[in-house]
Amino acid sequence: MLTKLPAQNKIAAFDIDAQNTFTPVCPDELPVAEGDQVVEELNAQAALAALRIGSRDAHSPQAVWIAGSGHPVLSPVSGYPDVDVYWPAHAIVGTKGFEFITGLDPKDYDFQVYKGIEIDKHPYGACYHDLANTLSTGAIEYLREHGITTVICGGLATDYCVKNTVLQLRAAGFEVILNLAACRGISPDTVAAALEEMRAHDVTIVENTEELKKLR
Repeated sequence: MLTKLPAQNKIAAFDIDAQNTFTPVCPDELPVAEGDQVVEELNAQAALAALRIGSRDAHSPQAVWIAGSGHPVLSPVSGYPDVDVYWPAHAIVGTKGFEFITGLDPKDYDFQVYKGIEIDKHPYGACYHDLANTLSTGAIEYLREHGITTVICGGLATDYCVKNTVLQLRAAGFEVILNLAACRGISPDTVAAALEEMRAHDVTIVENTEELKKLR
């Protein structure tokens, strides 16, 4: 757990899947309560960093994991090693759900990850395209190439893509800070379990950017 932030040139901010698809703006996709209220904190934490990176789900309408007749949401998918369960169609490229939440400017990102582009893959973490964490998206390499040691994370949802991205970054050797005010989760129980797992991997968890500033 961090007790002091490094120099700014060693810090990156990572906005994880901060897209309309995970907010009430897209009620028929995968809305997370208050998901559209993370923008101010994401922008605030980015001001503490030298680099800002972002990830987006970028799905196809032909994805094999899209729920439908005979395939209920969250039922298991078989035959595809990089898909675990069926989900509602969401974050389809070219739709409103794919876009960043209003208030996040795509031009502000130094590096962006599109994940889940292939019809037979549905990753959660933003550092790998596959569920086995072997096919890199380039995010880890980009951070290393730029001398980053510490990554401040926020986004949607705490208990799925945020958690998985945070754990991938920790496994890669980065110090990771999770800003709770920059995240929203799906359910209290799964959020609590996710936070416990992240703490077990020495992730620093702060309530908001103001608390984070005290570590400077």
